[in-house]
Amino acid sequence: MPIHTALCELLNIRYPILQAPIGGLSTPALVAAVSNAGGLGLLSVTWRKPDALRNLLRETRSLTSRPFGVNLVLPFDIEERLDICLDEGVRIVSFFWGDPARFIPRVHTAGGLVLHAVGSASQGRSAVDAGADIVVAQGMEAGGHVCGEVGIMALVPCVVDAVAGTPVVAAGGIADGRGIAAALCLGAAGAMLGTRFVMSREANAHPDYQAAIAAASETGTAYLENLFDRGWRNAPHRALKNSTYRTWMDAGQPNRGARPAEDECIATLADGGKVPRYSSDAPTRQVLMGLAEAMALYAGQGAGLIGDVRPAGEIVSELAAEAEAVLRDRLGYLRQRTPAGK
Repeated sequence: MPIHTALCELLNIRYPILQAPIGGLSTPALVAAVSNAGGLGLLSVTWRKPDALRNLLRETRSLTSRPFGVNLVLPFDIEERLDICLDEGVRIVSFFWGDPARFIPRVHTAGGLVLHAVGSASQGRSAVDAGADIVVAQGMEAGGHVCGEVGIMALVPCVVDAVAGTPVVAAGGIADGRGIAAALCLGAAGAMLGTRFVMSREANAHPDYQAAIAAASETGTAYLENLFDRGWRNAPHRALKNSTYRTWMDAGQPNRGARPAEDECIATLADGGKVPRYSSDAPTRQVLMGLAEAMALYAGQGAGLIGDVRPAGEIVSELAAEAEAVLRDRLGYLRQRTPAGK
């Protein structure tokens, strides 16, 4: 049973599998590998310098002839970056964290499609009313920054019902084909995975970060209101319970300004930049010295299902095959047990 849905037709992709943008961990190589394998790669562009962004988009296009998209986080200044993306021919744009209404017409005028992430049915309805073509229902199982407070088992059907006729993508805690199959059974037209692609060879993730995910269990993450918040305050997030988290917990979970070692620099980047403790930045390969493990190790609750680092293209193919097998075998099981004539 091929997992080909209406979302695949809309985005011109083979499988309804989307790679979450994963901030600075996303690379042209990752995005292209996912798209080449039949999914949809998304490049995070919010914090890229404009000149560098143009080069990244051109590099991505040089690596794939398949559709790919970009992601923009609305609380930040995205005006110039959106213009650059559209000027460079990007026609799939995803927005996160806020009201995308004033940007959607700009994307549509350029002939593009808009995805918007929501954390509730009412947010989903508002996104569609504003013109969003696809709604991403993000459950609180998700790694990184989380816009909702509901798990996807309850969230996805509610959003699907609220935006009837608009494709819904399930996101949050999905790490294998079983999760994708479950999302489709809930009414979603596709699934978005982040942590699974952090654990790809093409991701710009520090080796210590990937090792921590590989060692994590399903209880190894925490939902946090304001811990790794230097750079993005009041934005709840989910990350691994690392040494910074444990030290903060042992201190009684003090508020900002009273947390242990707040003035400490815990890492140095290749360009000489310093990373303070509680930074919202995840550790990339550009961390040359210091404690990458003590930085924000964003990961979803599906981390316990991921134990290896693989090429992104292999990940997409394996996810699709497993989802198809689960749907085929489970439906076969049900058919075998349904009385004739029912």
